[in-house]
Amino acid sequence: MAGQTYMGIPREEIPWYPTIDPYLCNNCGSCMDFCSNNVFAQGELHTEVFNPYNCVVGCSACQNDCEMGAISFPDKKEFVKLLQELREKHKNVA
Repeated sequence: MAGQTYMGIPREEIPWYPTIDPYLCNNCGSCMDFCSNNVFAQGELHTEVFNPYNCVVGCSACQNDCEMGAISFPDKKEFVKLLQELREKHKNVA
């Protein structure tokens, strides 16, 4: 989804995507089955975040689907603050 924007902000500037704890992930693949945006890929030892910017901004549903609790996302309050700063930065860019 390169070249996409979210609220006028280039998607590549928005740090919203999952992180996988390799010590908790059992490589079951449930996150890959759950997410239709091709964010995850099967790794040798654990699932990996393959296309982080394909993640839908604000979505964290895969985190609830992970039985091992291996998926985490940025803190939402801090993220909202950052998003406001990025919107301000890009508001006059056409």
